[in-house]
Amino acid sequence: MSNSNPILTDKAAKPLGLYPHSRKLGNLLFLSGIGPRKAGTDEIPGLKLDKYGNYLEFDFAAQVRSVFDNVKTVLEESGSSWDKLVDVTVYLVNMKRDFHIYNQLYAEYFKEAMPCRTTVEVSSLPSSISIELKCIATV
Repeated sequence: MSNSNPILTDKAAKPLGLYPHSRKLGNLLFLSGIGPRKAGTDEIPGLKLDKYGNYLEFDFAAQVRSVFDNVKTVLEESGSSWDKLVDVTVYLVNMKRDFHIYNQLYAEYFKEAMPCRTTVEVSSLPSSISIELKCIATV
């Protein structure tokens, strides 16, 4: 991978581990898993927890919109754009509860781009997020 170009930006939430937001290789751009956390904070839109980690407020649609905004930011900071997405892998922590909301918002945001898509349920994600996207785009 010595000929690839790792990219980090302060306009997206800081990665929770040792990895870049994206990496260019040739004309392809690979995004690391992108969640809904806000840049500069650990705030998760649409989520408020009590001191025990129980939900006080939960708005999955707010997390979906935020993750889409974060992906768009990373794409643009990496020299690509929303319309250059070719593949999206979606990780949801609760498929039965959240898929219909996700699918509805996906149809709004991706109407023109139409990348390939895979959606899977996982038992958990880093932090208390309920959605994460892994994307591939062209540059």
